[in-house]
Amino acid sequence: MNLLDRYLFKSTLSICGATMGLFAFLLMIGNVVRDLVGPLIAGQISYPEAGRLTLLLVPFVVSYALPMGILTGVLLTLGRLSADNEVTAMRSAGISVARMSLPILILGAIGALAGVRINFESMPWARVEYEREFTSAVRTNPLNFIVPRTFIRDFPGFVIYVGEKHGDGFKDCWVWELDAEHRAERLVHALSGDFKYDQRTNELIVTLFRAAVETRSDRNPEDFTESQPVGTFDRWEEVRLPLDRLLNHGGSRQKLRWMTYGELRARQAALASEHPAPADRKEHARQAMDVAFVIQEKFNTAFAVLSFALAGVSLGITISRRETSANLGVAVLIALGYYFLTVAIGWLDQQPQLRPDLLLWLPNIAIVAIAVLLLRRVDRQGR
Repeated sequence: MNLLDRYLFKSTLSICGATMGLFAFLLMIGNVVRDLVGPLIAGQISYPEAGRLTLLLVPFVVSYALPMGILTGVLLTLGRLSADNEVTAMRSAGISVARMSLPILILGAIGALAGVRINFESMPWARVEYEREFTSAVRTNPLNFIVPRTFIRDFPGFVIYVGEKHGDGFKDCWVWELDAEHRAERLVHALSGDFKYDQRTNELIVTLFRAAVETRSDRNPEDFTESQPVGTFDRWEEVRLPLDRLLNHGGSRQKLRWMTYGELRARQAALASEHPAPADRKEHARQAMDVAFVIQEKFNTAFAVLSFALAGVSLGITISRRETSANLGVAVLIALGYYFLTVAIGWLDQQPQLRPDLLLWLPNIAIVAIAVLLLRRVDRQGR
């Protein structure tokens, strides 16, 4: 690698590292606000636990920030070189566009290999550890899910309000039981009560004392024109609030994304060895496609680092813009378009015959094809 190659490689590497760190930080802030801020404020997890959980988010956010970071870094580097006529000087010295792009593509290939490692090993390990530590921290004191003077909507089928809380006991408790359309079909108001945690079933058990119960109409719970029966009880039946949903942050495909490559291949082999009944074949095919989709998605996201690097080279030389905000905007638009297409293809998961696992490669192929055409056009114009 000569002096010019080292200059391009180091310049691109430093800017790509900075932009990747920026995108990773933004993605991490979103995950922290969504998953950790609420439990932290409610006292369900401590500050040291929140710090460890935040660190475990790093591989997860890096897997998404890596393609966007390298695209933005390449655009910023080559945009500056083009605007300063350094690209013109290199081409005047007989250096072709392809030769000029070589150190950047080598960086993209290194990033793609790193992406494969992160997607199949580091990210699944970190995500599983994140879920394990989060669940362990919350289960240490599950009663912290009940926050006084707050409408608690975390439990499916219930809305709960507690006026005061003292250890395992509470005062002034309101419980709304909801139907399938989230309408209140029963209202219970208790002057006092207590909580217990059933570790065997992973449920909070609420016992209410001196309770008044109002039952709404099954046909139209929102009809308040008719008087509703109200009953009073010294002790109301136990209300069981499951915690499984609160500690489960993803569906079946999300769980597959947390598997390593070896685990995914083992799951794929297990499904291939099954012989489902005719009535179950459709569901079996969908499950097999989910595994194949996740494997191809991980490879596809890693390869996007290289295709984004190639797109950055073609656009950086073609556009010749120095403005950081403009180049950053172009990078964000390309990345958003890419991720939108991959998400749209994921919507075909119920139709495995369309092979959405292979269709996932279309956005990458389109980016590479357009980038190659732009580079050839620039190369011809310079001759």
